[in-house]
Amino acid sequence: MKFTISSGHFLEKLNKVSAALASNPVIPVLEDFLITSKDGSLSITASNLELTITTQAEAQISKQGTIAIPGRTLMDTLKSLAEQPVQIDVNPDTNGIEITSQSGKYKLVGEKSDDFPELSLPANEDQITMSAESLLNAIDRTAFATSNDEMRQAMKGICLNIDFNSLTFAATDAHKLVKYTFLNNQSEASSTLILTKKSLLALKSILPKDGDITIHFGRTKAFFSFDNTVLSTRLIEAKYPDYNAVIPTNNPYLLQVNRIELLSALRRLVVYANKSTNQVVFNILDKSLTISSQDVDMSNEATEQLSCTYQGEPITIGFNGKFLIEMLSVMNCENIHIELSQANKPGIILPAEQATGEQLLMLIMPIMSNY
Repeated sequence: MKFTISSGHFLEKLNKVSAALASNPVIPVLEDFLITSKDGSLSITASNLELTITTQAEAQISKQGTIAIPGRTLMDTLKSLAEQPVQIDVNPDTNGIEITSQSGKYKLVGEKSDDFPELSLPANEDQITMSAESLLNAIDRTAFATSNDEMRQAMKGICLNIDFNSLTFAATDAHKLVKYTFLNNQSEASSTLILTKKSLLALKSILPKDGDITIHFGRTKAFFSFDNTVLSTRLIEAKYPDYNAVIPTNNPYLLQVNRIELLSALRRLVVYANKSTNQVVFNILDKSLTISSQDVDMSNEATEQLSCTYQGEPITIGFNGKFLIEMLSVMNCENIHIELSQANKPGIILPAEQATGEQLLMLIMPIMSNY
């Protein structure tokens, strides 16, 4: 195998798939990039068994072939090179690899491609298409709400519910919940998938800012295809909890407040809150929202007052301030609605105006006020 490629272009493509490189793997070849030169193009793949990313690169192919090249060594070599053509020459008998630049030669040993896990690509799976922008928003607005509890494998992932006319991304850790629906997304099939948080964060790092993403889905895997790149991920095989069942429908009290003003206040107030609960207490009257926090052990306390509009009876309710900060930080609306009913019932957070074709809902469980 022999090919010549731009060092910058090569490094860009390696970076794209490097999120799937394994660290200290049981199978040593998973520390490598699988590189295949065929029919005038170069295919680059990395895999950690749970996640696989494949992309295509432009190169001048002199000899076809396949080799697994140590990933970090290859990337570290290219990082310090100025933009220039580099030649990769592989001896198929010894798996010896010679990299030639304008100023030097670098020799290392690869591994046989036979040792690399068998690659699977989309075949006859069902599929849907959504914009890259929508998918990026979905990842941003749900990934933070997943659970870290090893005993709740389903809740460690993000649920994607595919209906014939809509897509819903949902995540919860039992303390907070996000439900994000895209309307008017046509699909010929309906299904519920649980995607790993790690795979979606890796996907986020390589998604383009525009264009369409095709999602193929089967029983055990999902594939995301775009720009000559395919990311495949194993699905979490578990049953996701019925998140719709915990969303209250009778919320007679409605608070409207500026999102940025509330977010800024919360960032100050959590500094003074109890470090184990991060509790902030909302005291809501007609046109006045007073938020307070307190850490009795440290003799710290703080209070802020914000303007708002409110429909309902006066109410005092406590929430985890850090959870609220996470939720408000991933929204991009000017004003939010917080729907309430009782001090011991969840609060529902919504954009005051939903984006066209979208429905975003966030739920946060209360903390009973102790002062």
